[in-house]
Amino acid sequence: MRYDDKDQESQNVEDVRNESGRSPFGRGGMPFPIPMGTGRGGLSITTLIILGLLWFFFGSSIFGGSDQGGIQLPPLPRVDSGPTGQQRSPFDIPGLPGSKTGGPVKAESDEMKQFISRVLKDTEDVWNRVFQQFGRQYNEPKLVLFSGSYPTACGQGVAAMGPFYCPLDKKIYIDLAFYEELKRRFRAPGDFAQAYVIAHEVGHHVQTLLGIAEKVQQMKQRLPEREANKVQVRMELQADCLAGVWAALNHQLKNRLQPGDIEEGLNAAQAIGDDMIQRQQTGRIVPDAFTHGSSAQRVKWFRRGLETAQIQQCDTFSDPNP
Repeated sequence: MRYDDKDQESQNVEDVRNESGRSPFGRGGMPFPIPMGTGRGGLSITTLIILGLLWFFFGSSIFGGSDQGGIQLPPLPRVDSGPTGQQRSPFDIPGLPGSKTGGPVKAESDEMKQFISRVLKDTEDVWNRVFQQFGRQYNEPKLVLFSGSYPTACGQGVAAMGPFYCPLDKKIYIDLAFYEELKRRFRAPGDFAQAYVIAHEVGHHVQTLLGIAEKVQQMKQRLPEREANKVQVRMELQADCLAGVWAALNHQLKNRLQPGDIEEGLNAAQAIGDDMIQRQQTGRIVPDAFTHGSSAQRVKWFRRGLETAQIQQCDTFSDPNP
């Protein structure tokens, strides 16, 4: 990814690595982590923020059924087309700031923290503009860098969970050791692979801002575990798609992508698919226990977001075969 000394860093990064290991809040919360394959079966709690983006734009009408047993959704609103009459991305707005020239990130004592701060700033710039296009306000999340374990509003966060988002305090939590895991264990190196992980968690924040967490939790409580997992998978795939949309719009705005970046992101999406992790952990695949989607599904939806740059293309809920 192209960054240089002129690129801004987010002011929403909290570095608590020297404070990690404290006791949990004990609130019994619900974090939404990247799957790490801990052998515990699945993390069905993630269904809290399912349908967020869709509820945001359409309200309760999204709960109508479809012939495929999914959720029937009207199309997302579009920005007015340009002079040619062709539809464009809702973020492809005349007069956006120009691109920045690329260059290596300046070596500092904590280069990874600097990189993460710049990626988070890019997500803020993109989602602020997208929300503005629909007359909404984007409340920026905090990103917490911790080491080992750290208390959150959703309970004790631990490194073994991988990066996760807590909707109760609207914060993203990352132990930087995960990126070494991503590189060595999952064989998904590269700066854009690292950015994809952040963008996925920010996608959960976008969903959460829409105010439907309680409604979705109520839905989950009415479903058997197998069906709840299926709905959860659709939510996670939507976050992957939103990560792709962010990457495409961010490149339109700031000319970030370099040769090989897209391949790094797609490789990361494939590497952390439920089937890949299950095979690595147990030697067998159990689709009913999926919580984030298969490798093929994650690649499909991340690619869709990348190629379309349109949030209305992230309708994972009415697709009969997500």
